[in-house]
Amino acid sequence: MAPARNGYGREVSALSIVVVSVAAILATLTQVFAGEADVVSVVARQQGAGTWRFEVTVRHDDEGWDHYADRWIVAGRDGTVYGERVLLHPHENEQPFTRSQPGITIPDTVSTVIVKAHDSVHGFGGAEVTIDLDTLRQ
Repeated sequence: MAPARNGYGREVSALSIVVVSVAAILATLTQVFAGEADVVSVVARQQGAGTWRFEVTVRHDDEGWDHYADRWIVAGRDGTVYGERVLLHPHENEQPFTRSQPGITIPDTVSTVIVKAHDSVHGFGGAEVTIDLDTLRQ
């Protein structure tokens, strides 16, 4: 059986097709293996009437700009997002890492919030932390 031609006059062997296919599969799998971003711990402090500062520790096997934890949010049980911290770069050599966000306004009628981390490949879905704000209110 003669080797196939790729339209440019060069021969394409079955081995080269297999090598390229395996490389593509491995590149995809490395993104999957990094997993989802997990919230490891949260410290919430009331700053004033209805205003909070959150310090959130996230763990994720960042792999560079193509797959990294890119933000975390503070949300109510109903899905309302009260605050967000955008993470501007990968943290490949700093795991887990902690970032804070002051000035998050949460109504006094909200007693519980959920802190969730997001990564650039999987979105939300890793471990979350639920905070009972009533026990922290001054």
